[in-house]
Amino acid sequence: MRILIKGAGVTGLTAAYALARRGLQVEVSERCALPGPGASHCAGGMLAPWCEGETAPDRVVEAGKLSIDWWTDVLPHLVRRNGTLVVAPARDTQELERFANRTSHFKWLGEDEIARLEPALSGRFRRGLFFPGEAHLDPRSALAGLYEKLLEHGVTFHFNAPEHPEAGFSKVVDCTGKTAIRSGSGLRGVRGEMLHLRTPDIRLSRPVRLLHPRFPLYVVPQSNRRFMVGATMIESENEGAISARSLMELLNAAYALHPAFGEAEVLETASGIRPAYADNIPAAHGTGKHISINGMYRHGYLMAPALAEELAEWLVQSHHALEAAQ
Repeated sequence: MRILIKGAGVTGLTAAYALARRGLQVEVSERCALPGPGASHCAGGMLAPWCEGETAPDRVVEAGKLSIDWWTDVLPHLVRRNGTLVVAPARDTQELERFANRTSHFKWLGEDEIARLEPALSGRFRRGLFFPGEAHLDPRSALAGLYEKLLEHGVTFHFNAPEHPEAGFSKVVDCTGKTAIRSGSGLRGVRGEMLHLRTPDIRLSRPVRLLHPRFPLYVVPQSNRRFMVGATMIESENEGAISARSLMELLNAAYALHPAFGEAEVLETASGIRPAYADNIPAAHGTGKHISINGMYRHGYLMAPALAEELAEWLVQSHHALEAAQ
């Protein structure tokens, strides 16, 4: 089988890897000049299935659990399995109870336990939830790592190729994300905004979610005292720079987590359009030659590996069945 993957974001790269390591001939076309464009480049890289279970169905939680092992197997040096800490300001402690009622696989922590887990937050929060089974990775390093592994597997890339010819391919898998948003696709755009801060005054070992009645905030530690702060959820397909309101809300929330963020260096602000179906559940669709994997919403790194493996298994089994019939 000769497979064409359209799109070199996290969805396309994971699909290509799942197929290539089963021995299939894979080529990837991408309209941009480099792999990992768009929302994949701006993600937080949290592998947090149980936290996402607050609003997501069991399908996302179960796929997310598998994806933690997938990323650990493929890029073990990038995955940090340190769990997730969830806290709330004193005035919003009822948000912790609400979050706990909608999730599972956590431990309640008191003030002293929070301080032992994250010394930088000592004395700042009286109660918290710790999800020990969760993990995170640096999304940009993950995209680069997947790209290198795909080259090692002999996968061919076609960059700056928005309309790569489909002739000669057994299957075409569309993983183009927001590009696929059009009339009749069932997809809508959800705008996410984020920023990167750097400060030598704070050290965190895991993602920290700060609960808020209006919007969720998370701070994800990366290398070199860099922190990703995100993310807004705006029902909009309008692209562009981060809005002033979102920037102020993100900075205010980061400051609420720790005042030292008020002195942090702002390295980057960005926004991206995340495609989503009506139920916010990523899915694979298609018959015949063309297949689509899309609707990643806020679950790209969490669900892309599971969908990729399902696709690969289905294609291999279908190919074997066709060979047997002949």
